[in-house]
Amino acid sequence: MTILRLINQAIHASILAGSKIREVYSQTNFEVQLKNDQTPVTRADQNAHDEIMRVLASCQLPVLSEEGTTTGFQERKNWDLFWMVDPLDGTKEFIKRNDEFTVNIALINKNTSVAGVIYAPITGELYAGIPGSGAYKLINPTANCSFQFMQQSGTKLPEKTDRKHFTIAVSRSHMNQETEAYIEALRKKHQSAQVINLGSSLKMCRIAEGTADVYPKFGKTMEWDTAAAHAIVKAAGKNIYCTDLRTELMYNKKELQNPHFIVL
Repeated sequence: MTILRLINQAIHASILAGSKIREVYSQTNFEVQLKNDQTPVTRADQNAHDEIMRVLASCQLPVLSEEGTTTGFQERKNWDLFWMVDPLDGTKEFIKRNDEFTVNIALINKNTSVAGVIYAPITGELYAGIPGSGAYKLINPTANCSFQFMQQSGTKLPEKTDRKHFTIAVSRSHMNQETEAYIEALRKKHQSAQVINLGSSLKMCRIAEGTADVYPKFGKTMEWDTAAAHAIVKAAGKNIYCTDLRTELMYNKKELQNPHFIVL
């Protein structure tokens, strides 16, 4: 399969997974459990994972999903092309019911994210990007949406904006002293700097859109948190760097935790 055909499968999977997430989200009460790392998980996470696995099965590629069975590095290191999935990125935001959560699906070639899809099931925002072919946004896609349709009917990223403020995107649920110090340094450099708080990978989507200028992350993230957005921001002419601002984030490392990074 070509990257184009594969990203179309990912788009389809993300939209169907979003439907599974909305089913749980619409319920008055849903059970919240804690995983071994003490992060929350709900039935929506697992239902979305199951739906994505079902749709992507026809691609016959390995899948590394946050909610799947962990595959050891000795096996993973031999994967040339595979899917990296976060079925519900922003579970804390899901639990808070603030709508700021997404489905993230990335196609990884060796150590690089070569295509990415992000879908926000409640706001209906769909993002997709292939470095070299562009990044696009579409609102309220149908289940049979394709990358080609997004190119024809969606918005090409970054959008043209007439912003007067330097905008810093930060996590709604994860703030620390290192991030606060970084923001303060930017405020000294940009007198009109403003901060927007968002959940999940939507912060990186705002960078791709051009509605935010920088997103610093000085805290724990995993590869599936960034992989899909990495392809999208790169397709939009931006990138995700380690804090040296030269080294791109890499994927399928022995340890799946990301180093601290900055998106700009």
